[in-house]
Amino acid sequence: MTAGTAPAVPPARAVTAGRPAGFWRDLTSVAIRALRQIPREPEAIYPALVIPLFFFAVNVGTLSDVASFAGVGDFEAFQIPVAIVFAVTGISRANALVVDITGGYFDRLLVTPMHRTSLLLGLMLADLALVVALSVPVVVLGYLLGVQFVTGVAGIGVFLLLAGLWGLAFTGFPYAIALRTGSPAAVNSSFLLFFPFAFLTTTFLPLEALSGWLATAARFNPVTYLLAALRSLITDGWEIVPLAQGLAAIAGVGLVSFVLAFRSLRSRTSRR
Repeated sequence: MTAGTAPAVPPARAVTAGRPAGFWRDLTSVAIRALRQIPREPEAIYPALVIPLFFFAVNVGTLSDVASFAGVGDFEAFQIPVAIVFAVTGISRANALVVDITGGYFDRLLVTPMHRTSLLLGLMLADLALVVALSVPVVVLGYLLGVQFVTGVAGIGVFLLLAGLWGLAFTGFPYAIALRTGSPAAVNSSFLLFFPFAFLTTTFLPLEALSGWLATAARFNPVTYLLAALRSLITDGWEIVPLAQGLAAIAGVGLVSFVLAFRSLRSRTSRR
């Protein structure tokens, strides 16, 4: 550098601001993270599969003769939908969400440009994949016991889809509790919400065999219509009425649970 010559000034670096990745990218990122966590937590999955299969074996072994007097010819086929509903109801990543809340990870996500709804919808998308996967072993067990779908392979696909949609519809309840309380104990108790639905319905006998207050309760129970839709795919064929009623029951429960869940999400995110 010669005398009197000003030193060269390096060019200014362009500053690149972070930009939102987009709703679908956020959604898939949350869902993939949730799915990757599932193999690390087998204790949360095994009971959801073992308990329904246990009750299925017990019910078939002890109540087959009683059910035959009520007009149920194939009690194994009658009980497979019950096992499916028990397997998929209450399965969610709500406990993992509580861990994220208490550990501060959820708060760190809130300071990013990530879409708020994707934080919950991504977990629900992972739940849908999980509950469909949990339904497959139950269907396989039924096949091994001689249960045949008169609707064929397509009917099995619709059967799994209905089971998955029901499991998804119910997930709003544990997520609402998780977001409101941040308590794992409260989330674990959310399954108790399902007990009235599980037993005040056609779990063991068809609706026409029930009487008194139990028959009245079963008629207003959405699980009654879900079970009827699932059973129709096995034994009756493509019956529009039970399938439509089953979808309506799923939609009704899903509407209530999703409203509670997303209101709870809005309440928690508004604090930040």
